[in-house]
Amino acid sequence: MTSTQQRAALQRQIWAIANDVRGAVDGWDFKQYILGTLFYRFISENFVDYITGGDSSVDYASMKDDDPAIAGAKDDAVKTKGYFIYPSQLFSTVAAKASTNDSLNTDLARIFAGIESSANGYASEQDIKGLFADFDTTSNRLGTTVADKNKRLADVLKGVNKLEFGSFDASHIDLFGDAYEFLISNYAANAGKSGGEFFTPQHVSKLIAQLAMHKQSSVNKIYDPACGSGSLLLQAKKHFDAHVIEDGFYGQEVNHTTYNLARMNMFLHNINYDKFNIQLGDTLRNPHFGDDKPFDAIVSNPPYSVNWIGSDDPTLINDDRFAPAGVLAPKSKADFAFVLHALSYLSAKGRAAIVCFPGIFYRGGAEQKIRKYLVDNNYVETVISLAPNLFFGTTIAVNILVLSKHKLDTTTQFIDASALFKKETNTNLLLDAHIGKIMQVFDSRATVDHFAQSVPLEKIAANDYNLSVSSYVEAKDTREVVNIAQLNAALKTTVARITQLRTEIDAIVAEIEGEELEA
Repeated sequence: MTSTQQRAALQRQIWAIANDVRGAVDGWDFKQYILGTLFYRFISENFVDYITGGDSSVDYASMKDDDPAIAGAKDDAVKTKGYFIYPSQLFSTVAAKASTNDSLNTDLARIFAGIESSANGYASEQDIKGLFADFDTTSNRLGTTVADKNKRLADVLKGVNKLEFGSFDASHIDLFGDAYEFLISNYAANAGKSGGEFFTPQHVSKLIAQLAMHKQSSVNKIYDPACGSGSLLLQAKKHFDAHVIEDGFYGQEVNHTTYNLARMNMFLHNINYDKFNIQLGDTLRNPHFGDDKPFDAIVSNPPYSVNWIGSDDPTLINDDRFAPAGVLAPKSKADFAFVLHALSYLSAKGRAAIVCFPGIFYRGGAEQKIRKYLVDNNYVETVISLAPNLFFGTTIAVNILVLSKHKLDTTTQFIDASALFKKETNTNLLLDAHIGKIMQVFDSRATVDHFAQSVPLEKIAANDYNLSVSSYVEAKDTREVVNIAQLNAALKTTVARITQLRTEIDAIVAEIEGEELEA
């Protein structure tokens, strides 16, 4: 069996376990228990690999929590890994006794609290704090009695314990990360709109990451102002060697549960606590990382056309992020507020690639004024229209806006990629070949009939700063070409034939009528 087949088999197995153990509980409501348990197993095995130096002859799990060697190692371990796990707290230790443990739910709660509190007073405290907050071992979703709760928790632990990841090495880590992403994507696909709000499909994330990091041999940091579960940030890690992103991964997320998912996702992709900084909060009203900007790469799929405080807060017009445009995004459509926020955090050498609702590119009012600001200051590098139904929870054909502060001319590139997709049962997919075609023309800036066009600033200004791709890239006419001369000749022949038939029919009728009169 190939590694690809092994990976696929593992993913089928983990999804089957996720469905089996949840019983009648809705999958979306149950996701935290499966994802949290996978995370618990990963950090346990990761910690054992660290504390033993990868020496399989050292049986850390069998050691006593009060062993002097463990006490002596704790300080350095927390400074390095960000947390500490005692032998009795390990996933393997708990899973082995789960079925017979009458206090499993309270033991798990105590263990999770202990792992989190191990970071108190250390640099990793805020990165570890609350990671298990959504893993509620007392929730009635698990059952109405303690026995029911314990049985459901034991089933989850045993199910995840059965998964074969192999020995703890680089490929082992990749399998964990892929399994986590696989679970998140499946939950998102089955959760409708709510799932689409926190997960960007990997095939689209890959394109966005490549756009933001194009031709940058290294970047200082990568940032997502509406990071969801962190999928866009992690695509950047997968696309480039780790050393290219020098100072780590930054993101902000407003939803508490999703914020925890993002932090877990970082750990599960072996990004240490000192290489990521995910913060909780409203990016537009309470932005983090003002002291960390600018960023060389920004990726984002912010929520489409959500309400925000806008002009109800008169101080925002003086905010460094929005003041240069001279106008705030409409209160009912925050899209351009996210765009201006990203632009203000972007470095002079960097790029931002942002998924946008198409309406912001042609509507009037404040949005037109913001477009004018962006175009007149030569920040808009490329606008790409994508195929419909690429995202979970929406069938909208969205656009990608690429911003840059180092353009070499004053043209804006428009790419119509709406025909590039593979049809699937529920959603469409961008294949690597599609991404390659987009990136090739993005790089070359070539004019390609019905696909790509670079337009001078003056033409965009004359068109009321409309940035819709369809305004500049002529759609291919797929109608059948008709040869009028041939059609006319065919009609002439047909008419002549009809006339001849009518004459013959009239003669036959006249003959019949004559015979009747003679009779």
